[in-house]
Amino acid sequence: MTLKFRLLAAAALSATLAACTVGPDFERPTTPASAAQGFAEGTDPRFAATPLPDGWWRLYQDPALDALVRKALERNTDVREASANLRRARALIREARGRLFPSLSTSASANTNQVGTGQNAGVGFAPPEPLTFDFYQLGSDASYEIDLFGGVRRSVEATRGDALAAAADLDAARVSVAAEVARNYALACSSRLQADIARESLATQQRTLDLNQRLFAAGRGQRRDVANAELLVAQAQAQVPQFEAEQRAALYALATLTGDTPASIDAAAAACTTPPRLDNAIPIGDGAALLARRPDVRAAEARLAADTARVGVATAALYPSIRLAGSLTIGGTSPSALGESNNIGFSLGPLISWSLPIDGAARARVNAASAQADARLAAFDGAVLTALQETEQALARLKAAIEQEASLRDAAKAAEEVARITRIRFRAGRDNALQLLEVERNLLAARASSGSAAAARAEAEVSLFRALGGGWENAPAVQEVSATKRD
Repeated sequence: MTLKFRLLAAAALSATLAACTVGPDFERPTTPASAAQGFAEGTDPRFAATPLPDGWWRLYQDPALDALVRKALERNTDVREASANLRRARALIREARGRLFPSLSTSASANTNQVGTGQNAGVGFAPPEPLTFDFYQLGSDASYEIDLFGGVRRSVEATRGDALAAAADLDAARVSVAAEVARNYALACSSRLQADIARESLATQQRTLDLNQRLFAAGRGQRRDVANAELLVAQAQAQVPQFEAEQRAALYALATLTGDTPASIDAAAAACTTPPRLDNAIPIGDGAALLARRPDVRAAEARLAADTARVGVATAALYPSIRLAGSLTIGGTSPSALGESNNIGFSLGPLISWSLPIDGAARARVNAASAQADARLAAFDGAVLTALQETEQALARLKAAIEQEASLRDAAKAAEEVARITRIRFRAGRDNALQLLEVERNLLAARASSGSAAAARAEAEVSLFRALGGGWENAPAVQEVSATKRD
């Protein structure tokens, strides 16, 4: 049988045997039919069943917020880490695919050899003088693993699943970062608003204190009224530094989220005095769109696919492994001798290996891989339920926050009107100082509650967008920083 015929026969055998693939094929798990429907909390007219747009933060039409989110998506360290993990996972696919093709290695050597030392001259079994000669050799080794039961192909499937999971993890990082930027931006704005409200209240309480002090000095007031007014001034003063500190803390967080040091405060965010607000109905889509969009659900599905493929990898190990190996060597005592046919040697043949008994460690690995796939299935089902739960909870909390803000805003307006009338009546002598102080105290509390409600509403909106899983679509390219290539 000629060498050419052997190679053709081996190739035909490889193509025939490689058609077999053991192990289960991945099938996307089913989800409850109700999961694809509209949300139970989404029937409110403040929500719309229209699809969530890319870049949901642009709905606020706030250029400062838009710029901060874009910068964070490009430079945030969590996003950079997830991007690097994705590049690593894609590289591992190429490594796994390499096993589907023959491997080839070459070598070359040139050695000077010496035989004998001259000490045994004349004895008969060694030359009288040391024999020195050169030897040149070229070699090439090739091997190919016949994917008899699909173990290599299953490993490629597994790495592809890992890469899809890494891509979903990158999207999840983008969702989280965009939401955190929007949340801290809203916190900075609302803290500034609350600080301004506290300053206005402080100014109002200071005027009331001055009035009571003048009345007391004129003999028309009581020391108790002055002390109560001083109490209100102190309470208003205590609120201002608290809100200012919260604003600075949010600004520091924004700087870190965008890849800067905390001291690099964004000027536009520092100047914001009103938390962002949506005037139109919020687009939320339905359950089917949610599950297709949420990165954690996609990551759970990809990991389930990867571990299902690994069951096939472990199952293939139960069967024999066949590897075709060949080598070609050329050697001679001079470079010109390398071209002589009688100095050429080669070998070609199959190598068969089989781990026995198959009911031992190999079978245990199959059982372990199957159990891991079952765990991934449970994780996928949990991710689906968690996505639906978080969205319904976010919708319910946002509705309550919107209603609470509206009520407290009306209460603050009413308190301002009561305070205005009471001041007029107090100056006219128709209301006493105790009544005025009580009204001022109610006004201070109403303004503070209204500011807190605005902050809670903004945070609830961002929590809803985070739960909806948007913000990763059409994201800007990540600004990669190499650990091995520095300028």
